[in-house]
Amino acid sequence: MKMRTLLLLLVLPIFVGAQEKKQYHVRTIAFYNVENLFDTKNDTLTFDDDRTPEGKDNWTEERYRHKLANIAKVISEIGAERTNTSPDIIGLSEVENKQVIEDLIAHPILREKGYGIVHYDSPDERGIDVALLYKKRVFLPTSFSSHRLLLFDDEGFRNYTRDQLVVGGLLDDEQCYFTVNHWPSRSGGEARSKPNRMAAAKLNRRITDSILKLNLSARIISMGDLNDDPIDDSLRKVMRTRGKKQDLEEGDLFNPMEKLFKKGVGSLAYRDKWNLFDQFYFTPNLLEKENGRYHFWKAAVFHPPYLLSKKGQYKGYPFRTYAGGSYTGGYSDHFPVYMYLIREGPPLSPPKEGN
Repeated sequence: MKMRTLLLLLVLPIFVGAQEKKQYHVRTIAFYNVENLFDTKNDTLTFDDDRTPEGKDNWTEERYRHKLANIAKVISEIGAERTNTSPDIIGLSEVENKQVIEDLIAHPILREKGYGIVHYDSPDERGIDVALLYKKRVFLPTSFSSHRLLLFDDEGFRNYTRDQLVVGGLLDDEQCYFTVNHWPSRSGGEARSKPNRMAAAKLNRRITDSILKLNLSARIISMGDLNDDPIDDSLRKVMRTRGKKQDLEEGDLFNPMEKLFKKGVGSLAYRDKWNLFDQFYFTPNLLEKENGRYHFWKAAVFHPPYLLSKKGQYKGYPFRTYAGGSYTGGYSDHFPVYMYLIREGPPLSPPKEGN
């Protein structure tokens, strides 16, 4: 009798623990600077001449199709170790126009994923834009707008750059907003170009504040290639991002990439130094674990071995399409970044790709 009682006491906690195990829905949000995804046509309104068959880069149809296949492969695998599918929301930068995005999602690797596109043409001198991809079965856009960043050089001439994209909608049944950024580069030096990124941050902060003014509880996720690290002034002082939950004050935004950066994680390399320019930051209400609502789980940089250069001067760097002026047939000079949103609930049924 005593032996039976002991066995019952040993088994019961295991059974109870199994009953209490929580299950979650998981959604993946990603961002990828795809490094000059250009078509082969010469656009007379932009400086895209290098990326044409007759241009310096000898950008042929064969190379373009190879680039599409490479980017499609990467996108299909981001976050898949947890979800067994590609991301639900993807911000893109350095795409030339809507046609190259349509060609991308029409690739056989992505065709059945059922992606929709939100894109506006920017006035950038090279003709590169930002865009948002979304799975139509997961996200329903209800609003979208493009916000112009006005920059001027020392002589008062316009410096044309990328717009900032804002998309609102329903992620499953939850209202949320996504902003996609590609802030001005460090061309001419970090210090000299800093005012341009500070201006980009001010615009993005105004966008964020305007959404919150209409809805104080709005859930906003910003993403992009910011050409600054998480600890730089554009993020810490203008956007008011913080990397620790306990440091957040009213009006602050949470930046999960700050912790990664301080650990030495990067998304691109330059002169043997890693930077984490590709980032997410969001309203703190996405840290709250409310029943039945999505909240932040974790963020990471996606860098499987095939995305690294294997030899030469840039060994260990992101495996890019061109390096040192020569075609290498790689992927991008940036690694993608991604984050998971989760909410309690029974497991989602196996995804049916497509519309």
